[in-house]
Amino acid sequence: MLETVEQETGASPQWSIIWLHGLGADGHDFAPIVPELVRPQWPAIRFVFPHAPKRAVTINNGMPMRAWYDIVSMDFRSRADAAGVAESVAQVEALIKREQERGIPLDHIVLIGFSQGGAITLATGLQRREKLAGLVALSTYLPEVDAAAAQLVDGANTQPVFMAHGTGDPVIPVQVAEHSMQVLKQLGFGVEWHRYPMAHQVCGEEIHALGDWLQARFDA
Repeated sequence: MLETVEQETGASPQWSIIWLHGLGADGHDFAPIVPELVRPQWPAIRFVFPHAPKRAVTINNGMPMRAWYDIVSMDFRSRADAAGVAESVAQVEALIKREQERGIPLDHIVLIGFSQGGAITLATGLQRREKLAGLVALSTYLPEVDAAAAQLVDGANTQPVFMAHGTGDPVIPVQVAEHSMQVLKQLGFGVEWHRYPMAHQVCGEEIHALGDWLQARFDA
């Protein structure tokens, strides 16, 4: 089981949000966003911020850092190490199962990821036979995009998706993210898509839009 940082917004949480960080960061990275995101009328939520394992990253001269998979090339169609992606998907599934064991039903679990973490969020979502409340992919792309149709399992495309990206992102070009979004739509996913004038980051307007999207999940 991955080590995690956890925050609960109230007693006896009714919902869980599992939030995956980006390359080289850790579970503390997005914890400060909770007060900005959470609204007073929301149900009690357990936020789970896991630490990715440390691994050598090829494009960073083999330097070990927290990463959900190795990045083996600059080509977004093949840059993600498939074995690393599969390993991380399995680790995320273990976290989802633990939330179930703690009394949170699958339809009250949201999976969020930024950058590499968002890639794992989408890869996990493609392969889920039992749907989550929703998938959130921030400043990211679909790894193994050409294999997405083959990886899709029956019913997975009923999970709602929120995607947002910066138009000036120098790490993952917005066109790459838009292609992933279009592929997801072609596979039948309902995707809410947002673009913001920013780099490889998040912004206040994006967090507000994500809050609206989460509100709709809670209301449903």
